Amino acid sequence: MPGRRPGRRSPRRRRGRRVLATVVGSLLLVAAAVAGVVTLLDHAAPRPPVAESCVAEVNGVTARLSPQQSDNAAVIAAVAVRRGLPARAATIALATALQESGLINLDHGDRDSLGLFQQRPSQGWGTAAQVMDPVYATGTFYDRLVKVPDYQNLPITEAAQAVQRSALPDAYAVHEDRSRAWASSLTGWSPAALSCTLRPAGTPGTTDAVLGRAARDLGLSGTVVPAAPAPGSGHAVAPAPVVALDATPLVAGDAARAGWATAQWAVAAAWTVGVDQVAVADQVWKRGTDGWHPTTTGALPPGQVRLTLAV
Repeated sequence: MPGRRPGRRSPRRRRGRRVLATVVGSLLLVAAAVAGVVTLLDHAAPRPPVAESCVAEVNGVTARLSPQQSDNAAVIAAVAVRRGLPARAATIALATALQESGLINLDHGDRDSLGLFQQRPSQGWGTAAQVMDPVYATGTFYDRLVKVPDYQNLPITEAAQAVQRSALPDAYAVHEDRSRAWASSLTGWSPAALSCTLRPAGTPGTTDAVLGRAARDLGLSGTVVPAAPAPGSGHAVAPAPVVALDATPLVAGDAARAGWATAQWAVAAAWTVGVDQVAVADQVWKRGTDGWHPTTTGALPPGQVRLTLAV
């Protein structure tokens, strides 16, 4: 049989190559279309919400709480600072509340137990309305704690049990390390140690709410800073309200610690009162960022704290 001429391809082979090229081209078009659809859906789909939490990091201990727990921790420590009690008192109170209620202001409990510390009106802790008030409940806890001889040097289980008379007295020790981290931060002994990761506020913060909480928790008064429109905004965009707090009366002779106690109280309560930014000394915390960062607007004097509210 005569052979094919060199360099010539058979019609069948040429058709196969054309078919293969067509198939490959089609697959590439399909892949590009799929990639486009995936990209479009990715942009259209809502992003997963930020996992909100608050954390205190002190001496190698990382102690995390929910924003609701953090707000209650802020109250417990604020009452201690306002009364001039040591950080150890706040540690004992926080560990007790973590064990009794999970640091949630419960409206139920064993028998008639209520509130952060599961105090029982029938046992002389106050009325149901009083023990459901976090400031009142914390105050009555401290009233009894300070009467325990040498409570500052007792193991946390003994100090807490002397107040609570719990059926599980050893359970308080489980919460000691993280309670100590939160107490140290919220009493101002550990600056820039407490931070919250929060989503944008759903409602605007109000100066009345912030000033009311500062007076209730810390006994501090504040002033609303006159706001000017942002540069270039004219009057179209309302500026964020700013509250200035003078924390120096909170800790006699230690304005810096008073400032940090107040600033970290504000961060811990930001979820509740709609605070977007807290400035103290040469540091600033902002909602949506991680931790404290150096300020770009100049340091504040010791004991001075500025809170910028959500709009």
